Amino acid sequence: MASKHLCLLLPLLLCLPSEARDSQSCATTVSELKESFGDPTFPMTWQETTMRDGKPLVVTIGEKNGSLSMEFIKTREGLWAEGAGVVCRAGADLEIRFSAGQMLLGPAANWVMRISLGNGGKFTLSKIGPEQLKIATSGWSGIFAPASK
Repeated sequence: MASKHLCLLLPLLLCLPSEARDSQSCATTVSELKESFGDPTFPMTWQETTMRDGKPLVVTIGEKNGSLSMEFIKTREGLWAEGAGVVCRAGADLEIRFSAGQMLLGPAANWVMRISLGNGGKFTLSKIGPEQLKIATSGWSGIFAPASK
């Protein structure tokens, strides 16, 4: 009887996206993130180079309370967003995923970000050569370079 039900469920399971079937390895520490990018010298602070308002976002990646965290500070305006999450492989890119309770939107966040990230979300991190990183989320993306120290 159980094998009969398994035969009925197997085609449904095979139709699921591969992400649902595969155990996905996700980074929860800075060292795991660097390993995911294949770059032990991967910078932890990035500055936006494609802003139109002359006020670049500065993104800092770190660890807080045992989780990876990202903090976005809008130059001369303050906190844009911050949150803790996990970073998982998404094809050639990485995604940092936040649940609603993990994301704090600051006063510098515009209404588009408030709508798109208010219930959680994800940022896609794409390396563009050795010195550039594209960071994107729903309704926004920017190109970043390592921040000078």
